[in-house]
Amino acid sequence: MSVTALDAKSSHILDNPAWAALTGPHAHFAERIGHAARYHQDVAPFHAVSDEDDPRAWDDLAALVGPGGTAPVRGVTEAPEGWKVVRTGYGVQLVDTGLRAEPDSETVRLGLEDVPEILDLVARTEPGPYLLRTVEMGTYLGIRHRGRLIALAGERLHPPGWTEISAVCTDPAYRGRGLATRLVRAVAAGIKDRGERPFLHARADNANAIRLYESIGFTLRRRTAFSLVRQTAAAVLEETA
Repeated sequence: MSVTALDAKSSHILDNPAWAALTGPHAHFAERIGHAARYHQDVAPFHAVSDEDDPRAWDDLAALVGPGGTAPVRGVTEAPEGWKVVRTGYGVQLVDTGLRAEPDSETVRLGLEDVPEILDLVARTEPGPYLLRTVEMGTYLGIRHRGRLIALAGERLHPPGWTEISAVCTDPAYRGRGLATRLVRAVAAGIKDRGERPFLHARADNANAIRLYESIGFTLRRRTAFSLVRQTAAAVLEETA
């Protein structure tokens, strides 16, 4: 197993944000067995282990997902015994070091009644996974034009003291107007009002998004891998039985 980090010399709560959230502020969304946890499957697709180098954590994850089950996890490029890496992508984590956060009078709070519109916009813009109850993870704000949702952003992972800004997306017909920046600033305003600090993730190959986030006050903190792994030990036992 390997992780590439800009600050690998010491551990930090953001090194394993899903675990910190699932065992902290988001524990009410968690399904957990020992050293492994995941969000309810209609809330978010994320799974986490307490320590990717601890065999006990992988045993607990195997019990959580069941025989042949899959789990998207961070920080893993080589699967431990009993697991197979199905695919791997690479991302970056950025933290607020100078973001000007401010409310925006044109933004509206989104709720469960807005989920069909949110899912439609997400499907067309692909900012990352968004499920039926993702909106419950934190505050989601949108901008409407003539009643139609044209941009959104909101809060996702919530490690103690931190909140991730996620699902930042704009309808292609309305890009170039600064809507994403306005929404990020507005979501960040709510986070900072709670005394917390914003952070976010982006695909490592999304240079435009990374450049935008850095230009408004985020700093690259960490590069890491995100892998989908499949539990294979049970299948091997069945074949040899």
